[in-house]
Amino acid sequence: GPCGANSVERKIYIPLNKTAPCVRLLNATHQVGCQSSISGDTGVIHVVEKEEDLRWVLLDGPHPPYMVLLDGSLFNRKVLLQLKGTSRVSGLAVAKAKPSPPQGFSPGLKCPNDGFGVYSEDYGPQYAHCNTTVWNPVGSGLSYEDFDFPIFLLEDANETEVIKQCYQDHNVPREGSGPEYPLCAMQLFSHMHAVTSTVTCMRRSSIQSTFSLNPEVVCDPLLDYNVWSTLQPINSSGKVDPKKEVILVATRIDSHSFFWNIAPGAESAVSSFVTHLAAAEALHKAPGVQSLPRNVMFTFFQGETFDYIGSSRMVYDMEKDKFPLRLSNIHSFIELNQVALRNNSVLWMHTDPVSRKNESIQTQVENLLETLSNSSAGANVTLQDVGYSQPLPPSSFQRFLRAKHIPGVVLSDHRASFHNRYYQSMYDTLENIHVEYPEGLSPEETLEYVTDTAKSLAEVATVVARALYQLAGGANDTSAIQADPKTVSRMLYGFLIKMNNSWFQSIIKPDIKVILGKCDVPQHYVAVSSPVNTTYLVQYVLANLTGTVVNLTKEECLNPEKPPHTEKDLYEYAWVQGSLDPNSTSRVPFCVRSTVRLSKALSPAFELRQWGSTEYSTWTESRWKDIRARIFLVASKELEMITLAVGIVILVFSLLATYFINAKADVLFSIPRDPGAVAY
Repeated sequence: GPCGANSVERKIYIPLNKTAPCVRLLNATHQVGCQSSISGDTGVIHVVEKEEDLRWVLLDGPHPPYMVLLDGSLFNRKVLLQLKGTSRVSGLAVAKAKPSPPQGFSPGLKCPNDGFGVYSEDYGPQYAHCNTTVWNPVGSGLSYEDFDFPIFLLEDANETEVIKQCYQDHNVPREGSGPEYPLCAMQLFSHMHAVTSTVTCMRRSSIQSTFSLNPEVVCDPLLDYNVWSTLQPINSSGKVDPKKEVILVATRIDSHSFFWNIAPGAESAVSSFVTHLAAAEALHKAPGVQSLPRNVMFTFFQGETFDYIGSSRMVYDMEKDKFPLRLSNIHSFIELNQVALRNNSVLWMHTDPVSRKNESIQTQVENLLETLSNSSAGANVTLQDVGYSQPLPPSSFQRFLRAKHIPGVVLSDHRASFHNRYYQSMYDTLENIHVEYPEGLSPEETLEYVTDTAKSLAEVATVVARALYQLAGGANDTSAIQADPKTVSRMLYGFLIKMNNSWFQSIIKPDIKVILGKCDVPQHYVAVSSPVNTTYLVQYVLANLTGTVVNLTKEECLNPEKPPHTEKDLYEYAWVQGSLDPNSTSRVPFCVRSTVRLSKALSPAFELRQWGSTEYSTWTESRWKDIRARIFLVASKELEMITLAVGIVILVFSLLATYFINAKADVLFSIPRDPGAVAY
């Protein structure tokens, strides 16, 4: 029966349960990533810990194809292109390097989101294609290569040791000659359904959906939701008064790496959106902000890694009157880029040299720079202007500039190229931004422990909040506006170490608490099923930090259109779990009223069905059926042939025997007469 089959399988195979595959992504013109054949790819394991070990795989080894177990320190462009150029390799398993490679590692592009920002042949051609500044010099572009064999990341050091032990026992070459059978082999399954490009896969999916009752979709657009809120409530179903000016603060909340759903993004995303959240809290707590002449909008964009999905969609919606705000309402724009790796506490203010040639924009930008610089007085942050010498770094602000000249500043820790040596990689973790805890702390103590990084990011948040207060027309002294390092600490712990912590548990709705239990370390990949965990958490953290607790019952909170004293169009209401009651195991839930909302982050290219667009992002992710990895012992070809031959002989013999027995059945199985029976 099935139980018996499972038991035989368990005796033959050792499954590898903690792996992350490289999957196929597609855009308007290319396919990138990896895949296996439809039945998985198998090869004899060879461990490569230094470059000389590659010779055995590429030239000398007598048992190709090989499955290479590659040390993380060798996972680079040079080695992968060597392996890509041979038929002697059937797949690759990568062991994570510990510590992170000191020379840096970024599988992203040297010029991220090139072609989708503001600079082009028509706008600042001297700055297009990173002509002036190469933003990500360590970028190898590996994430944008196409590999025709599977590549998996081994996340569990114990599983890596099991594979190495199997290799030591069976596969190590003896005195220069090949090892004896049986050999240790690995099989990787990661067959992808989509091919060629987004244009091809979306057309196929569309034809299937039109003519088939049971359509087989082969790829899905990368999509999610942007999170946004305002300082003063606005009518979400109407339009903001054209005369009302709004200061837009923005940051991205997604990251990426070579492997699917491995995107820690500590410096590339988390440092900036945590700072943004802390600034929003500090500004909301300041007295008198509800009566400021200008409003402030806090915006968190999803999918920015993939050619600005979130920001291009918001701009599109504003232009098409599908959003409460119009582009003409935007007074100025402040974006928080990578901010955790500052040298001597310096924060750089990047502006667009092209739009600054316009006199009125130039005046407004200078006012913006001056306000930001003044706001750093007394804080341990020095703001410096990059000046006219270079363009904006890759940023959401560029998508707004494509639509309209808006005065704006992008704040970052780098003047020219990124300080982040692990941009869009699996090594962009809390160690990269120097988050350190004393030993021996319990999870609860770690959550509350204020690290130096948290203090440093809280100082940046303080400067931003003070500047926003002044830009919105606040005339009072701003020294009381202060971001809370404790809040920043909790957020860093929750977004980089463990989502399932007491604070996150207390601020989310009961019906989505399952998102906290899925995995310990949060990943910030945009994905195709939405909203992803990051979006939910940013939404509820922002509501917790900027909203107010209102005295409504669960019924009233869940149906805010019913009570006479609620304003459904101005506010969102959420019934959250609340903290644990100290005297029991139950929670004390409550209703939070905030201005936090979600808006679609799906590229306009898919709305317009322009799958070959060069104006908007066209990234899709292939579908797949089965992703798994396992190791087992493989016999020699000779033994396999002998086993097959013996099996065929036994089969033929049994068929002949069955035929003979069947033909002579009446003789062999005749029933003798009963001698006692006499016929009269």
